[in-house]
Amino acid sequence: MATTVLVFLLCLTAGAFTAVRGEDPYLYYTWNITYGTISPLGVPQQVILINGQFPGPTINSTTNNNVIVNVFNNIDEPFLLTWSGIQHRKNSWQDGVLGTMCPIIPGTNYTYHFQVKDQIGTYMYYPSTALHRAAGGFGGLNVHSRSVIPIPYTLPLENDDFYVLINDWYTKSHSELRKLLDSGRTLARPQGVLINGQSGKTDGKGEPLFTLKPGRTYKFRICNPGLRTSLNFRIQGHNMKLVEMEGSHVVQNVYESLDVHVGQCYAVLVKADQEPKDYYLVASPRFLKGEPLMATALIRYEGGKGPASPELPKGPVGWAWSLNQFRTFRWNLTASAARPNPQGSYHYGEINITQTYKFVSSANKVEGKLRYAINGVSHVNPPTPPKFAEYYEVPEKVFKYDVMSITPPAEKITQVTLDTNIRNVTFHDFIEIIFENPENTIQSWKVDGYSFFAVAVEPGTWTPEKRKNYNLQDAVSRHTIQVFPKSWAAILLTFDNAGMWNIRSELTERTYLGQQLYISVYSPRRSLKEEYNLPDNSPLCGIVVDMPKPEPYNL
Repeated sequence: MATTVLVFLLCLTAGAFTAVRGEDPYLYYTWNITYGTISPLGVPQQVILINGQFPGPTINSTTNNNVIVNVFNNIDEPFLLTWSGIQHRKNSWQDGVLGTMCPIIPGTNYTYHFQVKDQIGTYMYYPSTALHRAAGGFGGLNVHSRSVIPIPYTLPLENDDFYVLINDWYTKSHSELRKLLDSGRTLARPQGVLINGQSGKTDGKGEPLFTLKPGRTYKFRICNPGLRTSLNFRIQGHNMKLVEMEGSHVVQNVYESLDVHVGQCYAVLVKADQEPKDYYLVASPRFLKGEPLMATALIRYEGGKGPASPELPKGPVGWAWSLNQFRTFRWNLTASAARPNPQGSYHYGEINITQTYKFVSSANKVEGKLRYAINGVSHVNPPTPPKFAEYYEVPEKVFKYDVMSITPPAEKITQVTLDTNIRNVTFHDFIEIIFENPENTIQSWKVDGYSFFAVAVEPGTWTPEKRKNYNLQDAVSRHTIQVFPKSWAAILLTFDNAGMWNIRSELTERTYLGQQLYISVYSPRRSLKEEYNLPDNSPLCGIVVDMPKPEPYNL
């Protein structure tokens, strides 16, 4: 339900009144989180449902909408949802990760309140706690552009806009998978792949996932909320024109298939200009050894006759193909984004880099158990969210800043430290981050609270001389980046969003076993101009439960 508020409201935030722009509409959702039993791969298993749905409902919003989601936790474990790609300007309290929020305890509810401020694009949400993502609880989050902002393509009709969630899937429950990781083992390969919660069949029978009208153009929003597997997506007999990825309009290249790495989202236009009959959507793993896996779903032309051809389009081979595809992605410099000015008016390539962070991943054993690390530090979540400790001005009682160096050891990382990994950064610094992957498997990285410029992905080891290969003109502004085996990726961003923000591996197993850190973008002014107060409805946990609330920020 959405209502437009036509008067100025006053919101009480931790004892202070804050003006809220009354012209921005509010969208209200009530979500019940429950367990259910379904059979995505033909085996009955426990999954997480939202209002009885798997995958969960899609949030359809518009730039600057206030999104209110009242989440009732009716499962038997603490639970959080994170809104992947939403920047939560000045509001890391709503990010839905354990560094900035106490989890929603079973039998209670929490109301998220965030604004999709100055954003457009294709995003998703998913659980961030206790490997719940392996059981579902994910869905699409769409931020439409305002009608006054021109779109660089003809916008399909409202009902011609489809979400396609593709992900790997395990037949073990999330609690069983968690026990595997806790015992020191790895998740190994998945048992299957899903498209919108189903594996599909190739017998030409069954109901279509979507119905198309001949001659119309449709938008497909494709996201990978999976655990660890990069997937290739293609549509039998149809090409895809890429128009947007993770909040940025892009140069509109045409592709036969797209590699969608874990955590990534793309929006493509597909014209229904083929023979009227059925066709298959196909998703299959990339870089996965062993017996081939695949998911299919039918699309049907209205009035069409004839089943889909059993000859499915083949996916690409090798990661060099994927790297070359990444190099074709370019920012559309003439298109407006959430505001009526060209995306390319921000000349990021002309800004001096304040500091370089080089993050090298590693997989090591600690006391016989597998841990993943960044620069030799494997993150451990403390009972008190570090952001709460900062707000209550007792960080020294919960964690130490900067236990991890921003420069990795010169030698191979063999020793790993388990600690709460928080880096203190200077507000408004322009930062270069290098993600280096010395391992033999592909990785995917996510930065909360920001979009960044993905300026390079290259094989080998990064050195300062590699900056000559950076794209400093039209690299896409996005929030995830893949790093191929024995390769590196470079991103540029300005730390201009005060709060505490998670940088993590999007491979859930790696995040759970420590491959993440938090960046504290701290504003010593404690001003509402730079950061919001702790919301009154936030549940408390850890050492702050019985502490008096600090004086609230004010203007």
